[in-house]
Amino acid sequence: MKGLELTVAMVVSTAVMWYTCEGNCDLNPLILVPGSGGNQLEARLTDEYEPPSQLCGERYPLFKERGGWFRLWFRPALLLAPFTQCFAHRMMLYYNPLIDDYDNAPGVETRVPCFGSTRSLLYLDPHFKRATLYMEPLVKALKHLGYVDSETLFGAPYDFRYGLAADGHPSRVGTKFLEDLKDLIEKASVSNGGKPVILVSHSLGGLFVLQLLNRNPPSWRKQFIKHFVALSTPWGGAVQESRNLASGYTLRAPLVDPLLVRDQQRSSESNLWLMPSPKVFGGLPLVVTENATYTANDVVQFLNDIGFSEAIDLYKSRIAPLVEQLPAPEVPVTCIFGSGVRTPETLFYDESGFDKQPEIMYGDGDGTVNMVSLAALQSEWADLKNQSLKTVRVEGASHLSMLREPKGVKRVVKEIKDILGITSDKFMI
Repeated sequence: MKGLELTVAMVVSTAVMWYTCEGNCDLNPLILVPGSGGNQLEARLTDEYEPPSQLCGERYPLFKERGGWFRLWFRPALLLAPFTQCFAHRMMLYYNPLIDDYDNAPGVETRVPCFGSTRSLLYLDPHFKRATLYMEPLVKALKHLGYVDSETLFGAPYDFRYGLAADGHPSRVGTKFLEDLKDLIEKASVSNGGKPVILVSHSLGGLFVLQLLNRNPPSWRKQFIKHFVALSTPWGGAVQESRNLASGYTLRAPLVDPLLVRDQQRSSESNLWLMPSPKVFGGLPLVVTENATYTANDVVQFLNDIGFSEAIDLYKSRIAPLVEQLPAPEVPVTCIFGSGVRTPETLFYDESGFDKQPEIMYGDGDGTVNMVSLAALQSEWADLKNQSLKTVRVEGASHLSMLREPKGVKRVVKEIKDILGITSDKFMI
């Protein structure tokens, strides 16, 4: 009788294991790396903080978590002019020449919540889910494939204000993120039986991932990386970034003066990284005024003329060497991006100067990133024998469509299924 019970128990146990694993045991672990502004940031104020107005004092916002932490990005209140000033002041970065690196505004401490989980990538404000939707539709689709948050599916949020720098220059926050991402990759692999990881990035996240891969030896990449899927990545920057630095940009929010956020956008280390690179944009006219035409080869002169001369040495020493090359990581790469969406291609400023929003000539792209940048790897890696590259264009898909609209999400999931070797329509969303 005991032998029969043992046999039954083994059969039941095996059946339970098979049922549990049917959806996810054959999946490679997958890590999502968001783009700029694609995850929540939290902050708290110390005694050193000096608010720009009484409204921005330590009592704002009224509701805080234990320890005084509050959500800095994103809060709908920042769309109202009085609170926009508070937001911009607290989001500022400052370059410290004594340490050759960036830091927060004095009296402002920041942290990135939920590293390792997808929770802070789903919505920028969980109280306004529909209005601040980010990766939730893509995450939901991945869960339909059998992925489980923090088991086979992971998120790698980061402080997107910070960037990376060329060799010889510190970038404490950006480098720490790469270290944390590397650690997450290794732990995700080990906890899933040694399976290599699929990295899925969006926008700026793709630049960080490429840097991570190329800063680690081939043996590490071979062991831990199965595939790199880059969504809507600005490999050579974007013309839109020139507008951000020249005039400020508020994502078309009607109640916010772009000049209120211009200084904050200029202070962001990653925004300088996203300026159009000479390697990709070459001599294309990007900004036109009554007195000058600026190409990507004229970034230094452009920074001077918009009144941002303090960034010139930073660009020349920290950024320009970083964007001179797009080295292949020698792991399989799939680039997925939208096309056929009106995208700023040339900015025209009249005699009013850079304090006024420009007239815009549009070209092809995904509405945010220009096609020449989205498709840059096709020509850059075309003749490389050791680099597998697949490029997928989704006609009519915008910069965010890959994450939250059916057309984009379905195409991303299809590519991930192909990588996993899933052929059954059982997992169609």
